[in-house]
Amino acid sequence: MKAIILSAGQGRRLMPLTEVTPKCCLSPGGVSILEWQITQLAVSGIEEVVVVTGFGHEVVQAVVDNIEGIKVRTLYNPFFRLSDNLGTCWVARGEMEEPFLLINGDTLFEAAVLQHLLTDADHYPITLATDQKNRYDSDDMKIWSERDRLCRVGKTLDLSHVNGESIGMMLFSRTGAEIFVHKVEELMRIGDGLNRWYLSAIDELAQTGIVGVSSIHGLSWCEVDDPVDLAHAEQVVKTWPVRPPSETGGQEAAATGQPRPSATRRR
Repeated sequence: MKAIILSAGQGRRLMPLTEVTPKCCLSPGGVSILEWQITQLAVSGIEEVVVVTGFGHEVVQAVVDNIEGIKVRTLYNPFFRLSDNLGTCWVARGEMEEPFLLINGDTLFEAAVLQHLLTDADHYPITLATDQKNRYDSDDMKIWSERDRLCRVGKTLDLSHVNGESIGMMLFSRTGAEIFVHKVEELMRIGDGLNRWYLSAIDELAQTGIVGVSSIHGLSWCEVDDPVDLAHAEQVVKTWPVRPPSETGGQEAAATGQPRPSATRRR
């Protein structure tokens, strides 16, 4: 299976760290976010990774060029300064012809998160990985779900309906990929398509009943949006048994490949 990682953004909330270095190349635990992601993908059996780049493409390419053991390549979005991540998905739509994973470039996750999603996504063409917490703020990508079906997703949902949040990871079947690409193309033809998140497409599709949810509650993940998140990520990755070779001095990752659950999401 292929994974597509959306890493075209700069990460302005992390300035000055991201003045010349894209967010995905920041290094919690001494290893880039991108390397952490690819390590967890590889140990979960993902065969190919496409990293969609934009800001700092050459920096990302240098990281990719040093990755071994899994097929990784980049796809450049020349419109990254003009579009949000719906536009980045539009650039990558030619990569979405088979079942695939879509992952935000700032989502860090232990392999157990991905492994859970892969085994829990047989019921819907599109499945969104989600988590739950006690309180949700304006920056959370909140969800409203009923049982295992996604009803709505967005940052401005009525809190009386909210019962989880997206972690920035989705799985598409072949049918789901076709439907998603069609919706992305449709929204990009609308006047505000360049300013949309790709989850606005998922929100519209969810209202047709074809999107499911997979709760990974209790497993370890975090996102990196600002300096507080980055400091938190430094602590989170220390708990993961599957570690990038560059972080472990060239040694192999954990022999079992079965990360232990760890509830380390920042609340």
